[in-house]
Amino acid sequence: MLHPTQLRTVLEQDDVIIIDARGGPDALDRYKQSHVKGALRVDLETELSQKGISAADGGRHPLPSPERFGAVLSRLGIPPTSHVIVYDDKNGANAAARFWWMMVAAGHSKIDVVDGTLEHMQQAGIPFVSGDPPAPSTPTRYAIQKWLLETATIDDVAKSVNDPSMLVIDVRENYRYRGDSEPIDLIAGHIPGAINVPYTSNLSAEGKFLTSDELSSKYKEILGDRKADQVIIHCGSGVTACHTLLAMDQAGIQGAKLYVGSWSEWSRKKL
Repeated sequence: MLHPTQLRTVLEQDDVIIIDARGGPDALDRYKQSHVKGALRVDLETELSQKGISAADGGRHPLPSPERFGAVLSRLGIPPTSHVIVYDDKNGANAAARFWWMMVAAGHSKIDVVDGTLEHMQQAGIPFVSGDPPAPSTPTRYAIQKWLLETATIDDVAKSVNDPSMLVIDVRENYRYRGDSEPIDLIAGHIPGAINVPYTSNLSAEGKFLTSDELSSKYKEILGDRKADQVIIHCGSGVTACHTLLAMDQAGIQGAKLYVGSWSEWSRKKL
């Protein structure tokens, strides 16, 4: 995690690559209007996901193969030794957290998410510019053989919600968990047996992550006697769930599994 006040100094280092991971149908237009100077761009829909025929098979944002993600990093000119920094415009809760999880799962040792909003970065004096993405440096070869972090399948989740030793956490907003309405997927509701800990509860009122001590206290209380590998995290499509996995990492709790398909898969296949 990198605070905006630290970012300006870090950006001056030779091995640093900064990534803009803002998502949404107009993400490229927003990038062109304003982005951190020198920031390369990754696309959630085409580079951090590998869409299938149906969201019932892997959800709305299935993981790409390790080889395919390695090709994205290679095209961007990101060597395994580089210090990569990523941001989005959702307090790190959207594709920035997903990119962080994928980099860690690829075995990349130097990856940070900017803590806060674009406004926090601007207030810290980070230079923003407009225009098209800069040309990447010379393409490199980033070989990824397999994902090093564990994921959970839909069958793993189905077993876990009936196992008292396991815990399934739904990080979507309360109203989506309760089934009041569903703005994205076909059916409202939640996985029976899953508890709700909205990802927004990882943030302070100003939109920055809680301190490591606060996050540690929070998640230790939620997990109880369970170890991290007895926990499965999900959201709507495996993106904002990574925000909670990042928060748990900041709390010193590693090993929880990501259910990539999340509600978008479960609601189409199990209901």
